[in-house]
Amino acid sequence: MSPGVGQALLVAGIVVMAAAAAWSRPLTAPPAQGVYLEELTWVEVRGLIRDGKTVAIVPTGGVEQNGPHAVLGKHNYIVRQTAGRIAEALGNALVAPVIAYVPEGETEPPGGHMTFAGTLSLPEEVFAAVLEHTARSLRAHGFKTICLLGDSGGNQAAQAAVAGELNRDWAGSGVRVIHVGDYYDPKANGQVAWLRDQGESDGAIGSHAGIRDSSELMAVFPEGVRRDRMAPDGGRFYNEPTGVIGDPTRASAERGEIMLQLKIEAALRQIRAALDPDRS
Repeated sequence: MSPGVGQALLVAGIVVMAAAAAWSRPLTAPPAQGVYLEELTWVEVRGLIRDGKTVAIVPTGGVEQNGPHAVLGKHNYIVRQTAGRIAEALGNALVAPVIAYVPEGETEPPGGHMTFAGTLSLPEEVFAAVLEHTARSLRAHGFKTICLLGDSGGNQAAQAAVAGELNRDWAGSGVRVIHVGDYYDPKANGQVAWLRDQGESDGAIGSHAGIRDSSELMAVFPEGVRRDRMAPDGGRFYNEPTGVIGDPTRASAERGEIMLQLKIEAALRQIRAALDPDRS
């Protein structure tokens, strides 16, 4: 064997040994940044869970009409940001992808929000099944507390029911599900009281696509608001229902940030009380 061939074989052997050593090392990742599961690798998520991030937040939004002035994905934009801010404040939480398909009304014949173009709706039982199996997936990976965070009124009943059923099934396992209802409840989060203190009437505050959610959307995704289409009760454009109940012309990004913070604080109070009852 020539010296050149021997040297080449020696180098090749060293490369193979180095590769084998690398393959035999535990699969790890540097400390990950961020709280959104969909922006992390599975190795990073495993490491974060091992490091104590065992709270999972499951945000639910919706694709529904929001009047002539606000985009269909309003709830999804809002809840993704609020869920992230809640996770950051908790310090031990990660955020699952937003569940955008939720109950919005009957499809045949169309009812509720489904009477407006673009709305997408699931039957209540299908939405509940999605919630259940999302929670079961998170439990399988080692999450100990699973928080269902709904940004739409139609999401609340199924979230409460699924949380109750899973908590009964998992009793004594050390894993629990929290329906974070205070986040969306305007009485619990103080949004309506704050707007009344600012001199707004109940009619102007409204209940859909009015001051509150229009302001929140302005704060998180201003491109999603068509300002030239904002009018009290939607303005009854084209002499047909608009889907707006309230006065979005009273909305602003500044008010939106306050609305968001009130929801976030309400959620944090409820979650922290569940995690540590002695501090509530």
